[in-house]
Amino acid sequence: MSNPIKKLAGQTAIYGLSSIVGRLLNYLLVPLYTSEYVFENPSDYGVVAELYAYVAFFMVLLTFGMETAYFKFLNDWEDKQHVFNNSLLSVLLVNVSFLVILLLFHQPLAERMLFGDHPEYIILLAVIVTIDAVSALPLAKLRAEERAKKFAIIQLSSIGINIGLNLFLLLVVFDRENPARAVQYILIANLIASLVKPTLLYKDFLQLQFKLDFTLVKAMVKYSFPLALAGFAFIINETIDRILLKHLTVHTYTEEIGREAAIRLGERQVGIYSASYKLAMLVTIFLQAYRYAAEPFFFSQSKSKDKNKTYVKVMNYFVGAVFLCFLGVTLNLDIFKYFIPNSNFWEGLRIVPILLLANVFLGIYINQSIWYKLSGQTRFGAYIAAVGALFTIILNVIFIPIFGYIACAWVTFLVYAGQMIASYLLGQKHYPIPYNLRKFGLYSIVAIAFYGLLEWINIQPGWTQFIVHNLFIILYVGLVWFMEKPKKA
Repeated sequence: MSNPIKKLAGQTAIYGLSSIVGRLLNYLLVPLYTSEYVFENPSDYGVVAELYAYVAFFMVLLTFGMETAYFKFLNDWEDKQHVFNNSLLSVLLVNVSFLVILLLFHQPLAERMLFGDHPEYIILLAVIVTIDAVSALPLAKLRAEERAKKFAIIQLSSIGINIGLNLFLLLVVFDRENPARAVQYILIANLIASLVKPTLLYKDFLQLQFKLDFTLVKAMVKYSFPLALAGFAFIINETIDRILLKHLTVHTYTEEIGREAAIRLGERQVGIYSASYKLAMLVTIFLQAYRYAAEPFFFSQSKSKDKNKTYVKVMNYFVGAVFLCFLGVTLNLDIFKYFIPNSNFWEGLRIVPILLLANVFLGIYINQSIWYKLSGQTRFGAYIAAVGALFTIILNVIFIPIFGYIACAWVTFLVYAGQMIASYLLGQKHYPIPYNLRKFGLYSIVAIAFYGLLEWINIQPGWTQFIVHNLFIILYVGLVWFMEKPKKA
C-alpha cells in the first residue's frame, strides 16, 4: 500500500506548481506595481488592493461552498457526473443573476464604494469574478479526479497570460501621467486571463445538462450553506480591513482636510498596508497549494483505520513548514523589502512579522478545520468564522481611526490566534484528533525565540547579518528534521 503522506506531498508539489509558482510569478508583479514608474504614490496602489478585496468577497459569495459540497457528495453518490452537473448548474445560475444585477446598478455601487468617477471598475470586477466562480467547479472536478497536471497547466496558462498582459500594458502602453489607466489595464489583463480557464475546460460546459435535481441540490446547499457562511466570515477576516481602512479614514479626516484629500489618505493607508501584506504572502502561498491537495486527501482518508495517525503526522509537518516560512521571511526582511522598490511604502515593514504570525495561525486553523467537514458538523466552522468576523469588524472600527493600518495587522493576529484555539478546543470535544501539542509548542516557541533573539541582537544589514540569520534558519530545519525523522526499530 502506498504511503498516504507521500501521496499528499506529491499532489501538493504538483498543485504547488500552479499555485506557488503562479503566485510567485504574480508576486513578481509587486515590484512593478509599487515602483515609481507605475504607482509612485501608495494611494494609487491602494485602489488596486481595495478592488481585489472586493473580488475576494464576491468569489466566496458566488461559489457558496459548492466545491466542498461537491467533494463530499462525490463519495456518497454512484453517478459522479450527476453530482457535477447539478453543482455546476447551480453555481452558473447564481452567477448569471449576480452579473445582471451588477451591470444594471454599477454606477450607484461605484459611488457607494467611493469609485464614483470610475464605474468601469465595477463592470470589469463583475465579469472577472463571474468567470472565475463559474470555472471553480470544473477545476474542482480535476482535483477530485486527481488530474493535478491538467489543473496545473490551466492555472499556469491563465497566470502566464495575466503576467504577460500586465507587462505589455504597463511597460509599453501605459502613460504614467494617468494612474487610473494603470488600474484599468490591470483589470483588463485579469479579465482576459480569466477567460483562459473556461476556454480550456470547454468540454465540461458543453456536457452540461440544464436539468436540476432539486433534491440533490437542496441537500448540497444544506451541507454547503454553513461552509458558505464560514467562508464569507473568513473573507471578512481576510480582507475587510482594507475596505474599512479606507472608509474609516475618510470618515475620520473629511472634516479636517476635505473629502477628496481624505479619500487619497485612505487609499494611501490601504496601499502601504497591502504592500506590506504581500511580504507575508509566502505563508499564504504555501497554504493555497496545500489546501488544493489536502481537502480531497483528508476526505479520502476518512475511512482508513489509521486516519488519526495520518492527520497527526500531517499536522506535525505542517506546523514545522509554516514556522519555517515565518523565519525565512522575517530573518531576511532587509532583502525581501526590495520587492517593494519604492521607499514610500517601507514604513509598513514593521507590521510584516505580525502578519506572518497571523497567517501561521490561520494555516493551523485551516488544517484543523477538517474535523467539522469530516464529521458533517459544518455549523461549527460557521460559528468560529462568524465570531471571528464580528471581532474583526468591531476591533477595526474602534482602533483604525486611532492607529491606522497598524490596528489592521494586530486585529488580524488576534482573531486568527483566537480561531485557531477555538477550533482546537471544539474539535477535541466533537471529533477528537490527538494532535501533538508538545511538537507544536516546541516548533512555535523556538521559531519565535530565534526571531526575538536576533531582533534584540540587531546585527546591521550586510553579509554578517545574512549568514548569522540563515544559520539560525538551518538550525531550525535541523530541529524539525530530527523530531520528525522515522524512528528505526
